[in-house]
Amino acid sequence: MSNDRTGHPWLVLLTVMVGTLLIGLDRTVVNLAVPKIIGDFGITVTTAAWVATAYIITNAVFVPVFGKLGDLLGNRVIYLWSFVGFIAMSVLSGLAWNFGALVFFRALQGLVGAAVYPTAMSLIAKSFTDTKQRAQALGLWSSSFAISAVIGPLLGGYLIDQFSWRMVFYINLPIGIAGLIMTLLFLPHDRPEERGQFDWFGAVLLSGVISTLVLVLDQGQTWGWTSQASILCYVISALFGVLVYYWETRHTRPIVDFRLLKNPTIASVLLVSFISFGGMMGALFLLPVFAQSFLGYNAIQSGYLFLPMGLALPVFAPLGARLSIRFHPRYTVALGMLVGALGLYLLMNLDPSMSMGDFILPLALFGAGLGLGMAPLTNAATTAVPLHEVGMSSGLLNLVRNVGGAFGIAIFGTLLNNTINRNVLVVAQNSHVNSYAPSVLQEAAQLIIMKAEVLSYGDVFLYGALAMCAGGLIALFFLRVSDQVIDLSPEIHAETMAGG
Repeated sequence: MSNDRTGHPWLVLLTVMVGTLLIGLDRTVVNLAVPKIIGDFGITVTTAAWVATAYIITNAVFVPVFGKLGDLLGNRVIYLWSFVGFIAMSVLSGLAWNFGALVFFRALQGLVGAAVYPTAMSLIAKSFTDTKQRAQALGLWSSSFAISAVIGPLLGGYLIDQFSWRMVFYINLPIGIAGLIMTLLFLPHDRPEERGQFDWFGAVLLSGVISTLVLVLDQGQTWGWTSQASILCYVISALFGVLVYYWETRHTRPIVDFRLLKNPTIASVLLVSFISFGGMMGALFLLPVFAQSFLGYNAIQSGYLFLPMGLALPVFAPLGARLSIRFHPRYTVALGMLVGALGLYLLMNLDPSMSMGDFILPLALFGAGLGLGMAPLTNAATTAVPLHEVGMSSGLLNLVRNVGGAFGIAIFGTLLNNTINRNVLVVAQNSHVNSYAPSVLQEAAQLIIMKAEVLSYGDVFLYGALAMCAGGLIALFFLRVSDQVIDLSPEIHAETMAGG
């Protein structure tokens, strides 16, 4: 199916933005449904966590795999069938007859959804041959993440409260059908950028590394970081990591080409992305928890908190793209990270008496910082390599962002618990109770713990601000953007061009 609009760059951008919005919506609304899922299936909170864990693991594992498959088979075909698969798995998740079925379908949903981000980035890179327009397009594409972060909690909270948790999966059907029609109408039939067989053995080895690493990051705090299960994951991840490096450095068409890390642009982009996403995800993961635990907010009210961030990001993402064209991208990225750090810093003085208005400025600054910084980083990752490596590069970038986010959530959650324990002692030592009545002592103990917890949330947001500052400084001094594309495999590229 084709028409005179097929392949139009801005329609391609709009199409992949719908796909990105769909994936983002799913990731933001499902967590809101967990309490209802627990009630329906009669499971514990720890067991219910597998609804998210199953999705996260398969999604992280297959992002680089689909990035490579897009280079080998064409991005449109991978994007199209992943979209069909995501819609089907969403419906099956909504129809799940028991908790095991729900986890199984969520794992498959994460698998097929992993194709959207790397293929979307590749399609944008191929459609916008002008680097200035490409930077602007990637800036706009980045804004779809913010839109999903705003719409997701609001829409999801309403659907759950008024209907059922199953509706958070069914809502993907109409959005997915609209996106599927746009895919058929507007996405061009791009030809493969590489030829050759897919590295299946490398994919298995890579999945071993990523799955065990993400699993221990997600469950380590529950298990204990030095428990037998955690140590087993460390060992397996390290062992498979060595095997991946040995295999991939000897394969002619690897899934992850380690020579990309010799590209100073790619290496610096990955480093900055890992640190900044770790700080961002670690901090944002805790904000709704604080709002619901200490401010008494419900799921919908917690979603309202993110409105300033969601409104600022799509405004500043295109601005960040334009500034990175006029000035060196390292200045734009550094500015964005520092503005985002300022937003998190303003949250360090959290208090249970805070109103929703007190969050507007910090989260608007945070969203503005993300908008300024993320688009230039994404653009740098796609312009530093030739077209036949864009899928691999974008897949690697999204993998690093996923793992960085998982690291951030794991580290900040552990920091929160450790800081609470420390602050309980500090607050208790500086507190005086003028009564020995059991009821008074019990109330005093509860107040001490609550005060310690509130202080600890502020400390963790300070850590998040420091992490984003570190990302900004690294970007300022180390981020490199190649004026000339570095082709690491010219013999493959020449073979592809000759065969095209």
